[in-house]
Amino acid sequence: LVSQFEGCQVLLGVDDLDVFKGIELKLQAFERLLEEHPEWRGKVVLVQITNAPRSSGKELGELHEAAKALVAAVNGRWSSPGYQPVCYLERHVPLHERIAFYTVADVAVVTATRDGMNLVPYEYVVCRQGPPGWAEPGHKPQSMLVVSEFVGCSPSLSGAIRVNPWSIDAVSDAMFSAIRTSPEHRSLRHDKHWRYVSEHTVGFWAASYVQDLARSTKQHVAMKCYGLGLGLDTFRLVALDANFKKLEDSATMAAYRSSQRRLLLLDYDGTLIPHRNISAAPPETVLTVLEALTADTCNEVWVISGRSQQELGGWFEGVPGVGLAAEHGFFIRPPWRSRWYSRFPLADHTWQAMVLPILKQYCECTDGSHIEVKASALVWHYGDADPDFGNWQVRRPARHHRLKQNAVQPLLVSSPLTAVLAVQ
Repeated sequence: LVSQFEGCQVLLGVDDLDVFKGIELKLQAFERLLEEHPEWRGKVVLVQITNAPRSSGKELGELHEAAKALVAAVNGRWSSPGYQPVCYLERHVPLHERIAFYTVADVAVVTATRDGMNLVPYEYVVCRQGPPGWAEPGHKPQSMLVVSEFVGCSPSLSGAIRVNPWSIDAVSDAMFSAIRTSPEHRSLRHDKHWRYVSEHTVGFWAASYVQDLARSTKQHVAMKCYGLGLGLDTFRLVALDANFKKLEDSATMAAYRSSQRRLLLLDYDGTLIPHRNISAAPPETVLTVLEALTADTCNEVWVISGRSQQELGGWFEGVPGVGLAAEHGFFIRPPWRSRWYSRFPLADHTWQAMVLPILKQYCECTDGSHIEVKASALVWHYGDADPDFGNWQVRRPARHHRLKQNAVQPLLVSSPLTAVLAVQ
C-alpha cells in the first residue's frame, strides 16, 4: 500500500452500503475538490471501503448504482498512467487489511448523515498511533479527521474538522484543509485524540456507568416505591424517602370530617383537568364539586394555576367563595374579595423586551412550539414538538450570552413533565 500510494495524500472512508452513511456525498465532495484545485490532481487519492449492505431494498440498489457512477465519472475525468483518483473497494475487507489502510491513510473522512456511534475515527487514531516501539525514535504519529457533525462521536473529537455532510462545498473545503495541514498541527491533533481514545476505553465507560448506577441507587434500599397514574402515557414509578407516608383515603376523610377549619389548595392543570386537555375550561363536574366544597363554611378553597387572571376569572365566575391564584400566585383574588390584585406591584418587567426576541428565535427553530406572553412571565410551550429535540432546545436559552449579560437576571424554570420553559 505504501508503494501503491507513494507521493499521494490518502483520504480514507470506511462505511457500510447504507443510505445514511453519505458515501455519495463524500464522492461528490472529492470530485469538487479535484475540480476546484487542479494542482492536487495526481497528488491525492480517495480510498473508499464499502462493506456489503446489511439489508436489501430499492434505495440500496439506487445508492449502489449512484456510487459506481460517481466513481466511474471521477476516474474517467482525471485518471492518468499510474494514477487513479478513487480506489473503490466494494467487498469485505478483513481486519488485518483494514488496519493497513488505516495506517497509510493521511486523513479519515466520515460523512454519515445520521449515525449513533461510528467507531471508524477511533480505529483510525489507534492504528495511526501504532503499537509501542514500532516507530523510529523521534517519530511523531500524525492523523487528520473530517467528521460529520451528525455522528455520535463528533463531540468527543475536538481536533477533528466537523462538517455538515449535506454541504458538498463544506466537505470539499474540509478535505482541502486537511490535506494542507502541516505535520506539526497533524501531530498535535493526533495527540489530543489519542489521549481521549486511550483513556476512555471500554473499561473506563463500564466503570463510569457502574459508579453512576451505584451513586443513583445508593439510597434505594431505604426508599419506598409507589406506582402513580394509569396506562402507558401517565404511569410512572416514584421512589420516595422511607419516612414518606402515603395519604390513605380513609385517613384523609376522617381528618376532613373531624376538622373545624380546612384549607384546600387545588392545582388546575394536571389536577382539576388533565394535561393537554382538548378544552382548557373546567367541566361541569369540577364546577359542581367546587360549589359543594365552598358551600361548607369550614372550607377555604383556592384554585392555583399558571394561567391568566382573565381565564380563571371567567371560568370560575359562577363559583362563589373560591379563591383564585393566577400566574402561579403573581395575581390573587381571595374568596372574600371580588377584585384581583398583584402581590408584587413594583416588579420590574423591562427584561421581557430583551428576552422575547431570544425566545422567538428558538421557537422558530422548534416546530410545534409556541410562546405565551404573560404579565409576570414568558412561557415557551414545546409539548407538541419532537420530544428529544424539544428537550435539547430548551436548555439553550439559559446559555444565551444576552441573558447572561443582562443587568436584571430573569429566572428560567424548566418543567420537562409539562414540556414548558417559563422565564420570570
